[in-house]
Amino acid sequence: MKIKLDESLSLQVKARLTAFGHDVHTTHEENLTGSNDSQIWAAAQDERRFLITQDLDFADVRRFIPGTHYGILLVRLSFPSRMNLTNRILQLFETEDVTTWAGCFVVATERKVRVRRQPLT
Repeated sequence: MKIKLDESLSLQVKARLTAFGHDVHTTHEENLTGSNDSQIWAAAQDERRFLITQDLDFADVRRFIPGTHYGILLVRLSFPSRMNLTNRILQLFETEDVTTWAGCFVVATERKVRVRRQPLT
């Protein structure tokens, strides 16, 4: 899976996801740190990458309609420390079939994962 990590996520996440076999880019490596959301979104889409973020600007499913992009994982934790974010993301990638999330809008909390898929036509 091709993934882009937003700037709030640690490089440890990149290392572990890469070890799982994913192709991971970070906003840090691409000098996108501090860039506005539209630049990060454009980069993810241009590169056909699944975006992992905790930025609520990406939370509008009406704007980010499943099936119109390469996928978003929005991580929403009550206590979003770097360690908690890292642990939750890695747990998801170890226990869920994330390959089915391509093109989906996914929201993960401490206890739940909600996957919105492209509507059936």
